[in-house]
Amino acid sequence: MKEYGSNIQKLVEHVVSVPDRDKRTKHAHILIELMRQIHPQMRDGNDYSKKLWDDLYVLANFDLDVDSPFPPPPKEALGKKPMRVPYNQFNLKHKYYGRNLELLVLKATVAPTEGERKAFVSYLVKLMQNFYQQWNKDTVEVDTCLTQILEMSGFKLQAEVDALRRDGIIQEANPKDGNRMPNKFNNVKNQNSSFSGNGNGNRKFKNKNNRRNKKRRY
Repeated sequence: MKEYGSNIQKLVEHVVSVPDRDKRTKHAHILIELMRQIHPQMRDGNDYSKKLWDDLYVLANFDLDVDSPFPPPPKEALGKKPMRVPYNQFNLKHKYYGRNLELLVLKATVAPTEGERKAFVSYLVKLMQNFYQQWNKDTVEVDTCLTQILEMSGFKLQAEVDALRRDGIIQEANPKDGNRMPNKFNNVKNQNSSFSGNGNGNRKFKNKNNRRNKKRRY
């Protein structure tokens, strides 16, 4: 194995030649620590220690009799070709959005109420625009996204798309709560109102600072 170098290979051959099993086991553990220091970047893996012992057995040509925390790997696994991953056979209408977006569109079609379906479609429009901006400098039109959602749904969302074209998409829509604004947006709105917007919010913020300063003086 080239990633460990010829010196490690020579040390492995020496460990294999040690006649005493206890001493051979001790040298094998020391060699594992040396191999660990050669590739410290591999420590993030969950099976890092097992991989080191597997590599040691491979370097020893599976001729290593020691007390190790892991059983030796089977010889048949060496050089075995991985299983072939089948090609994706999904007939995607818009491949640049991916299969997951089509699954979300199908989920939108089975939403129980019209308000939830409209909120779901509005959410998907925002999501598609974000996907589009990752690869393009321009933004995709809302009407284009609605047309694509309509096609992916098999025209099951015709009424919802027509309503959104007439009234506009629901801003800050969330599929889970229909037309209601998500809590995370309410929190942001409340936080912003105490810092900016009307004068009352700024005065409240200043009064809080004044009270804090008075307490510090005493």
